[in-house]
Amino acid sequence: MGERKVGLVLTISLAILVLCGVSVGLLVFDPRITGADALRTGGLAAGSVVALYALWLNDRRRRVEEQRQSLESRRADLDRDRVADERFARAVELLGHETDQVRVGALHALAGLARSNRDYTQTVLDVLCSYLRRPFQHPRYSPSQRWTPEESDDAERQLQVRLTAQRLITELLPGADDADEPAFDLDLTGATLEYFELSDRKVGTVLLRYAHLFSSNNLSRSVFHGDVYFTGSAFGTGRLSGRFRCDDAVFHRRAWFSGVDFGGPVRCQRSTFHGPVKFSDSAFADEVTLAGSTFEGRSDFDGVVFEQAPDLTGTTGAPTIAVGAPE
Repeated sequence: MGERKVGLVLTISLAILVLCGVSVGLLVFDPRITGADALRTGGLAAGSVVALYALWLNDRRRRVEEQRQSLESRRADLDRDRVADERFARAVELLGHETDQVRVGALHALAGLARSNRDYTQTVLDVLCSYLRRPFQHPRYSPSQRWTPEESDDAERQLQVRLTAQRLITELLPGADDADEPAFDLDLTGATLEYFELSDRKVGTVLLRYAHLFSSNNLSRSVFHGDVYFTGSAFGTGRLSGRFRCDDAVFHRRAWFSGVDFGGPVRCQRSTFHGPVKFSDSAFADEVTLAGSTFEGRSDFDGVVFEQAPDLTGTTGAPTIAVGAPE
């Protein structure tokens, strides 16, 4: 006999006992009551017992249903995670495909996975950064090297894939004023970038040590919550001179630009450096403006070479800077 049947039998038995007990008790202790009234009162008491059992049974069914739904939800989450893992593994595998259209599709698949499952965002960003850290050359970056037409075409196709990876990195990062989103990290150490756009973004730690950045690169209006390292990087000529823009940016921690070769114009207006700043041993080959910027932490400009006098109009906390090559 099942548990439910046992409970039903016990409830009916208890109800009968209550019916009999209440009816007999009323007849014994209250001689004014009639048999019909006693029986009616006993029936109400017995009905209450049955009603209590029904309430208990419904509550138990509800708990069982909640457990079943919870189990199905966990199973659905596991299935979703499994599908996401399979999509991720397949997309990463396709990044090594010889056809550039397939690699672009794989990059978009990874970005789509990060958008649908934010837990994957940092992982996908790590993969995109890893792709951009792969060695890469282009005729514009190495004009002295002899390139065959086939090699030039292949380099241009690879560049289009890399530009897609750069754009997707920017799109996956939250906006600079988005307080609810975390600050994701970027590791682009030794990467080759062109038209790297990181403006209006909220970013954690940025590693761009020994990177090569060509044409125009922009960090304007971004907020950096972690350390930023450009140590040993170089800004070179691509389609444009090696321009670097960093207007209205906020650096909450370290901003390391030591040993950087700025081959083109540098514009860093109205930016705020809350932490220490280091430009030591960097070289500026073109015009430089730091107008309106604020240096709240320690700033190091030792050994900096300026070919033109920098614009320091309205700066706060900037040290006295010598112009020209050191003797």
